[in-house]
Amino acid sequence: MRIVTPSEVAEHTQNKYLGVLVAAKFARFMNEFPRDPAVKLEQKLTTSALDALVRGRLRYRLVRRRRQDV
Repeated sequence: MRIVTPSEVAEHTQNKYLGVLVAAKFARFMNEFPRDPAVKLEQKLTTSALDALVRGRLRYRLVRRRRQDV
């Protein structure tokens, strides 16, 4: 199992916290797709998402939140 360090995540994002949030969002996105029972996953989805982020295969953009009127 490959260990992803915070510094590796920070290289591809603005900081390590943003990197973890991006990877978690991508893992939730991958979880929405139906899985083929014949295919055995090698890694968990969060590990796959972090790996994709560190290898530079994951692109993202920041969207500003809309202000909610109270």
